[in-house]
Amino acid sequence: MAKNKDARPPVFAISVVGLSGTEKDKGNCGVGKSCLCNRYVRPDADNYYSEHTSVLSTIDFGGRVVNNDHFLFWGDVSHRGDDGLDCKIYLIEQTEFIDDQTFLPHRSTNLQPYTKRAAATKLQSAEKLMYICTDQLGLEQDFDQKQMPDGKLNIDAFMLCIDVSKGCNRKFDDQIKFVNSLYSHIVKSKKPIVVAATKCDECVDQHLRDLQNFVASKKNLMLIETSARFNINVEVCFNTLIQQLDKTRGKPKTVPYLEAYKVQRHLVASGTDRFDKLIVHTVRDYHATWKTVSNNMRGKPDYEDFITLEGSRKARNIFTKHIAQLKQEHIKRRREEYLTTLPKTLNNLLHNLEEVEHLTWPEAQSVIRNRPDFQYWFVILEHTPWDETDHIDISDRRIPFDLLDTPDGERIYRNHVQHLLSEKRRVEMKDRFKKTLDRVHFICPGQPWEEVMCFVMEDEAYKYITESDRRDVYCRHQQEIVERAKEDFQEMLFEHAELFYDLDLNATPSGDKMSEIHSVLNEEPRYRALQKLAPDRESLLLKHIGFVYHPTKETCLSGQNCVDLKVEQVLANRLVQLDHGRSNLYYNSANIDKINLCLLGREGLSQELANEIRAQSTDDEYTLDGKIYELKLLPVDVNSTLLFSHTWVTTFKPHGCFCVFNSIESLNCIGDCIGRIRAEIAQGRRDRFAQPLPFILILANQRESVCKNIPILRHQGQQLANKLQCTFVDIPSVAFPRKFTEFQVKQGLRAVLEGLKHNFDVLAPLPSIKDMSETDLRIVMCAMCWDPFSVDLILSPFLDSHCCSAGQPGQSNTLILDKIIGDSRRRIQVSVLSYHTAIGIRKDELVHGYILVYSAKRKASMATLRAFLAEVQDVIPGPDGGDHRQPGRLL
Repeated sequence: MAKNKDARPPVFAISVVGLSGTEKDKGNCGVGKSCLCNRYVRPDADNYYSEHTSVLSTIDFGGRVVNNDHFLFWGDVSHRGDDGLDCKIYLIEQTEFIDDQTFLPHRSTNLQPYTKRAAATKLQSAEKLMYICTDQLGLEQDFDQKQMPDGKLNIDAFMLCIDVSKGCNRKFDDQIKFVNSLYSHIVKSKKPIVVAATKCDECVDQHLRDLQNFVASKKNLMLIETSARFNINVEVCFNTLIQQLDKTRGKPKTVPYLEAYKVQRHLVASGTDRFDKLIVHTVRDYHATWKTVSNNMRGKPDYEDFITLEGSRKARNIFTKHIAQLKQEHIKRRREEYLTTLPKTLNNLLHNLEEVEHLTWPEAQSVIRNRPDFQYWFVILEHTPWDETDHIDISDRRIPFDLLDTPDGERIYRNHVQHLLSEKRRVEMKDRFKKTLDRVHFICPGQPWEEVMCFVMEDEAYKYITESDRRDVYCRHQQEIVERAKEDFQEMLFEHAELFYDLDLNATPSGDKMSEIHSVLNEEPRYRALQKLAPDRESLLLKHIGFVYHPTKETCLSGQNCVDLKVEQVLANRLVQLDHGRSNLYYNSANIDKINLCLLGREGLSQELANEIRAQSTDDEYTLDGKIYELKLLPVDVNSTLLFSHTWVTTFKPHGCFCVFNSIESLNCIGDCIGRIRAEIAQGRRDRFAQPLPFILILANQRESVCKNIPILRHQGQQLANKLQCTFVDIPSVAFPRKFTEFQVKQGLRAVLEGLKHNFDVLAPLPSIKDMSETDLRIVMCAMCWDPFSVDLILSPFLDSHCCSAGQPGQSNTLILDKIIGDSRRRIQVSVLSYHTAIGIRKDELVHGYILVYSAKRKASMATLRAFLAEVQDVIPGPDGGDHRQPGRLL
């Protein structure tokens, strides 16, 4: 057993022979020996070469691959049969190489004619290299180098190749005569012989029949029909020869050529289909490159199988076609998007029927091009047509103007004009019908269309528009009068506030109370206007009563216009919550030892200032007024996008900004940048307690300019500094050679430190509130929902001052005022509420006073205020045991 296990697999050498010689002998092309060897040794499509020349230069003939021999060493194949037995096959091709100068066979050490030389069973050639392809000759170092073993081989079998195609200037009978002579020599070696019918994919039936007769006339000779081009029966051909060499192996199954061709074509078709699907699934973007896609697909079975069967070139061709298809589909989608957008575009640019009704399409294009907002809708490309330019890859959704020159563009324009005509007439008739309904005063809310229809049937507009439009107009008319009637009814309920505010919260009105309410309201025309909508009227009344007795901001009848919601939104946007870490936002300017400076300038001026400051520093340390500061500088050009992103402020955390200029243009740029930077930092005033960033304007010396520009720049710089409320640093009056002086730098740093000190004094925080009882005063401000003024109007006096901050978390409608009253600092809590929310605290919580807001333009506003005052307790227990009156103020 051990002996069998260690036994080496058998080694066989096969010689492939066939018609060879000059063009006179074999015609313009060979019989396919090299292609057969190539397909057997290296069957993958990428390693298969369909062209192998036998016409060589003297240098190539003498190279190590040919080695002055008329045979090629194709290397070896490790073969494993169906029975599991292994063997190694060395492959030799006997040929005849022709001199590219004389077109006669090259001179070799073996001067025998091909028919005798090809029958040799002992071959020898020292250091002969394996042949791969014609391009290898002369460039052997660039290809895999494998030597023929021991420089010699003993041939064990012959593969006799016969071309059954039409051939190139070659008669088949002459080939048979040559092969017959060749066969008579190799048969003497008593080695196994198999005949390979080559190029069966271009088979001439008569040639195949003649070959079959030739094979039949020989003893123990097998014929295998092959095609190296399509890799059909190539391996079967050699397996048949191997079985004859090793009788212990099972006889291989031979398949007729047509059947093998169908199997191979089915295999290729299946592999191609699977590869197509893989490409479709993998490649969705037509910008993809073959290099990237092939790397991503490497290792996937469908990709590897197709590369093996068809090769990288065909794979790339399929990829290229798919990319082209994706691109065309993308262009088609873009065209459809443009054509879909064009009606809307025309409706915006050419919405006036009187203007375009009589215009031709070219005239209309001219009108479009002269529109002020033309650039918003269209783009004019330098190169046309648009679908052959890079515009297809741009995210710009504007319509290429050259698209209008297409038939589709003109068709859409004609449809647009026709639509304007019909729509104009339709709108006119609907408006006329709506006016007719407005004139019919007996139409009441909730009245069905069928009851009204008979009164307007003779109207011209009624006859023109469709029934759908009639019902649509009437429905709109009903919605208007119903909505108006309900709003009037709701306003009437608010005007009778005294009917609803005399019960405790969460109480349920009694039957007598409901009778009293109905009795009072029945006198109102606005109550009777909803007679046909009695259920809706009753629902509105019950909803109002339920809200009055159980008020919440979620059930407020004004919806999103509820004062509580509006106040919460405003305070959330303009205040931050107090917390224990808030004091960390501030620092004392007296303790600062590190200064982060942003240097803002144009055309390298900021970098020059940075260089000057570093020259005045020692290891980034700057001495100012006897104290050493560590400076961190960030020079930024005014055109940098970094300036207009809030992230640079949070990452660099500048203490100040030196803005340097040396011309009117750079000063204007600086002014614009400061405004935009402040706007970015503000962020809607969310970061209310962040310190304002000090800006210092610095005038640079103009060494190369006329001195008369200096007074103008000084005046303009001072004006801008006054406007922006920042510091201006002038150049010294004495002449100096550099653009900046030490005096300017120090003056700017002092201004930054002064700004930090001022910010600390203004924004220094008070200790956080743990409980609302810690406040000195508690005031409730009330306003009615839906009053005709903005909540910002009543909140702005508080929010615009630095002494205002947010209350505790969870108190979203409360703000804290830190005021100096007399000689002491007082903390005042102001709760801004709607009247319906304020009712909940009027009897249960301590309130020192009320600010009641009402609108003089609204009767319900004053009625609600009166009802609220009637229920407010004006005497509260004081901390000293006495009574105190609650003050109030009307606004």
